[in-house]
Amino acid sequence: MDQQILEELRLAGSGFAAGLWLMAVYDGLRIFRILVPHRGLVTGFEDFCYWIYSGFTVFGLLYRGNGGNVRAYMIAAAAAGMILFDRAVSRRVLRVLQKCRKSLKMKFKKQKKLVSK
Repeated sequence: MDQQILEELRLAGSGFAAGLWLMAVYDGLRIFRILVPHRGLVTGFEDFCYWIYSGFTVFGLLYRGNGGNVRAYMIAAAAAGMILFDRAVSRRVLRVLQKCRKSLKMKFKKQKKLVSK
């Protein structure tokens, strides 16, 4: 296979891996929000910090991999990695955490009722 094609495939793989990583980081943020609920302003600030981080990550990927030239396939590969991670991992994990959170709330409410009586 031509060396240029192999390099393009490597860059696409790097974009895909970056997409997986960025979605995993955002899932960490979502899990933190489930465990420690907070208001909209703080959530907005967290999202702002995440998007700054993800912008630097994608810029670094483009700069290191391609000299700063934007290639649509690299961005598409990153988006595909994010979508795959969301569909395959995130939704299941978040569903389980939401159920655990609901059951914990119910247990705490029962305990509060028992203590107040």
